Amino acid sequence: MSQNSNDECDHVMNISAAERCRFVMNTSDCSMEDGFINYLQLAFCLLPPNLTPLIITICMIWLLFLFMILGLTASKFFCPNLSAISTSLRLTHNVAGVTFLALGNGAPDIFSAVAAFSHPHTAGLAVGALFGAGIFVTTVVAGSVALVKPFTIASRPFLRDVTFYMVAVYWTFVILYKRTVSVGEALGYLGLYIVYVLTVVISAYIYNRQKHSANGNVQNVSHVPEFQSSDSDDDVPCLSNETTQQEYEAEYRPLLPFSESTSQILLSSLNPVDNRKWRRKSWSWKVLKIVKTPLEVLLLLCIPVVDPDKEDKNWRRPLNCLHLVTAPLVCVLAFQSGKYAEYMIQGDFPLWLLTLLLGLFLSAIIFFTTTNDCPPAYHSLFALLGFVVSAMLISAVASEVVSVLHMFGVVLSLSNTVLGLTLLAWGNSIGDCFSDITVARQGYPRMAISACFGGIIFNMLFGVGLGCLLQMLNTHSDVQLEPEGLLTWVLAGSLGLSLVLSFMIVPLCSFHLGRPYGIFLLFFYAAFLLIALLTEFGKIHV
Repeated sequence: MSQNSNDECDHVMNISAAERCRFVMNTSDCSMEDGFINYLQLAFCLLPPNLTPLIITICMIWLLFLFMILGLTASKFFCPNLSAISTSLRLTHNVAGVTFLALGNGAPDIFSAVAAFSHPHTAGLAVGALFGAGIFVTTVVAGSVALVKPFTIASRPFLRDVTFYMVAVYWTFVILYKRTVSVGEALGYLGLYIVYVLTVVISAYIYNRQKHSANGNVQNVSHVPEFQSSDSDDDVPCLSNETTQQEYEAEYRPLLPFSESTSQILLSSLNPVDNRKWRRKSWSWKVLKIVKTPLEVLLLLCIPVVDPDKEDKNWRRPLNCLHLVTAPLVCVLAFQSGKYAEYMIQGDFPLWLLTLLLGLFLSAIIFFTTTNDCPPAYHSLFALLGFVVSAMLISAVASEVVSVLHMFGVVLSLSNTVLGLTLLAWGNSIGDCFSDITVARQGYPRMAISACFGGIIFNMLFGVGLGCLLQMLNTHSDVQLEPEGLLTWVLAGSLGLSLVLSFMIVPLCSFHLGRPYGIFLLFFYAAFLLIALLTEFGKIHV
């Protein structure tokens, strides 16, 4: 996990600029097999050495674009399809929230960690990103929520989440100290998450029973969401938003029945811009929407989305039939960074062509056996298809993100850990930051703070557990870890300290998160970041 003497590719900056391209081309350690593009060859061989800063700038812009793809795919396609699957399985909100929806919200972090653990040279990115995102979310995001909307947090869910997260951090600290992860320890991460899910479900059941028994003895039970347990808070804004959305759509519903043609349905389905929203939004939102629109159109062409809340469940006959052609092709091309794109069946027939023909055949059958107005009984299966395709895309893009960051580490002589706790952690967490602050401003700060802790528990346990297990399947041996000196311990210690301080300070403040606490958390993160960077550049050492 560290940049050691055996990591030959890191020595490229120690030789003359004129020889770097030849060194990268002839060194197997610089092959970067996990992505579509070899960014080291791009940095050192595409343009003359004096234009390397231009390549770095272009790669920075490309990295922002990759983060945009991750965010759009997770929020617009992965999460909605997971929600549809949980609805089809009739899971309770608590179970769905800590399983399917947690996976949806943490998809970029999970897939980035799995991609980073797949190669020894980038495993430091996984630890740096998971710990860095943990500190960022529990300090910057939680502190911002407390600044925007001071509130009283639900005591039991808060103590439960912080306790489980401290156990996960301590476990990771132990394996970093041991420098190895066995199968039992990797399975232990996943087992600990199962225990967490059971605890959430059981505590919600006990809370609901107590609430119903109390309601039988109380005449007036007009609770305000600010003073309820977070186990039940989750339903309140969702229901109100759903009702508002239904009223909003009903207002613009045509008075007379109107039937669109097949071509009109296809064109309207591929338009990601809502004209009603466009008129009400700010210019900055419009500029960002213009940038994202081409990407959204491409994703709409490839990934089906099922919405159980809509009357037609988002059934779009021409587009859904097209998805049966494009979605399997995307899976074949994106799986393991395109390794199966040129695979030949028995050396004669390309796999992608067989996938295309089967997709066309299935698409034709469904097109001629369904109608535009009524979704078929098996429409919910499109949610499963959308889940698989979006997961493949997120995984492929996450591999590209890890490859780009590894290139930055080599070119800028930075450790993977510091890249993980900064660029990768910020890129994966900035969306959560804005969404949680928005939820807090809308009057639901307790939901925002619950999302802060619930999501990072899932990311830590599944990111390390699943990433190590997949690496063990490939290598058939335990995962060896080599902590990058003092920086790793600064990272782990800072996260542990922030959790211990929150565990002590919040109960002492009667579980009231006010502006002083928010300012303290922001200052804590600033101090941590300063110490981490000073450690990285050798100003702090043992």
